[in-house]
Amino acid sequence: MLASDDTTLLIRRSELTCPGHSLKMMTKAAGMPADQVIFDLEDACALSQKVAARATVIEALRTLDFGGKIRAFRPNGLHTKFFYRDLIDIVEAAGHYLDCVVIPKVNAPEDVLFVGRLLTQVEENMGLPVGRIRIEALIESADAVLHAEHIAKATPRLSGLIFGLVDFAGDIGAKELGAEQFFYYNYAKAKTLTAARAAGITCVDGVTLAIRDLEACRRDAAMAARMGFDGKWAIHPAQVEIINTAFTPTADEIAQAQRIVAAYEQADVEHGLGAIVLDDQMIDAAQLRVERKRLAIARKVGLA
Repeated sequence: MLASDDTTLLIRRSELTCPGHSLKMMTKAAGMPADQVIFDLEDACALSQKVAARATVIEALRTLDFGGKIRAFRPNGLHTKFFYRDLIDIVEAAGHYLDCVVIPKVNAPEDVLFVGRLLTQVEENMGLPVGRIRIEALIESADAVLHAEHIAKATPRLSGLIFGLVDFAGDIGAKELGAEQFFYYNYAKAKTLTAARAAGITCVDGVTLAIRDLEACRRDAAMAARMGFDGKWAIHPAQVEIINTAFTPTADEIAQAQRIVAAYEQADVEHGLGAIVLDDQMIDAAQLRVERKRLAIARKVGLA
């Protein structure tokens, strides 16, 4: 569960994905300042590379220094012939070095349950701690959006939802993939985000395809942060720092959060107040949750 204290807060400001067939690219990703790296066997791997890429992902997980990042991989879709061997081969060989499996094209809670049960069987067979490897589910279809709240609560293994912009647009027949995505897909994004929050898990926004347009990435990341997402997917190393900045509280925000929390706690202890006015702004328990989460993120990344 996503909580507001430093020990349980999952930081997923940036999730950098890279092709699972390229050890060179995975090595670079492991050294980037992303909070999570995802080695991809699905969209980033050509059909001819999918089977061989499993061994490359295993090598990367077992040998690279991730510097404390969340280590993840994305198998092929559940309804492909590749999925079960993707999961079994990689978890059996590198489960000790794996934190999360990112499942593409999740359409219903039974998809997550299937993955969770298969993971349990592999963990038990290999002597791995049962349940330590978490799941993130990609919400990429109309079905997935409609079932988002049930997907989010399907299993305790589920640690986050990701809104998959490109596949969702394709599924509903839409064309917008750029600056106006938050207008055209507001319902889908908000439904995914609300489902994640109701389940107490993280929620990450999708990609900015224009990898050379860093201002577009900055715009999309800022909008996602304002909407309430925890982070954003990166498909190029140049996007990582921009995304991290958008989801990291500024020095002024940290100082204001510290001031608000201190004033609220003092008012509670000294006067038994559940709501206070600070700088002509009403502060109550709801606002306090926002400020405490902001401070927890700041502490987690070494800024407070």
